[in-house]
Amino acid sequence: MHEMDNMRARICAGVNASVVTIRRLSSQAERIAAVCSAVVDVLRGGRSVLTAGNGGSAAEAMHMAEELVGRYRGNRRSLPGIALTADGTAMTCIGNDFGFEHVFGRQIEGLGKAGDLLVVFSTSGNGANLRQAVETARSQGLRTICMLGRDGGALAGHADLEIIVPGGDTAHIQEAHQVILHLILEEVERVFCVS
Repeated sequence: MHEMDNMRARICAGVNASVVTIRRLSSQAERIAAVCSAVVDVLRGGRSVLTAGNGGSAAEAMHMAEELVGRYRGNRRSLPGIALTADGTAMTCIGNDFGFEHVFGRQIEGLGKAGDLLVVFSTSGNGANLRQAVETARSQGLRTICMLGRDGGALAGHADLEIIVPGGDTAHIQEAHQVILHLILEEVERVFCVS
């Protein structure tokens, strides 16, 4: 029974730590609103949202794109979301032929158009492939948003808009990114869903 008590205590501590990280997002409501507006504006203009990330953040990127193309909660027309992490053949081809740091930039070069939006997810902000993605996107006239963690890493200050979730726990940063992602989708569906 002692081990079960310890496990319950660890679970409660983990939940409480996650709540603290997510609660801090309230202080960034203005930044989150600006990100929501940017995503809605790009979609209203008929442009695409491209997403990228590494590891667990790649899953966040894919989640955003699939919710735009499919749906979040309500029925609406499909919206153009492209997860640059989703095409394994492109990733491995580009990684093999050009190097892993090019796996997103090269796709943006081929798929991105001026007026589109790149949304990057990164808990550390230090992925060389993500930095190159942002640079390529900006050089091609895409708007850029970085969802970062910790102190923002090397990507801090390089996007048009950014949200940095402070803290050192990768899992809690990802959980906060998920909350922000759902807030964005709520605003998208508020605009695009038919009543």
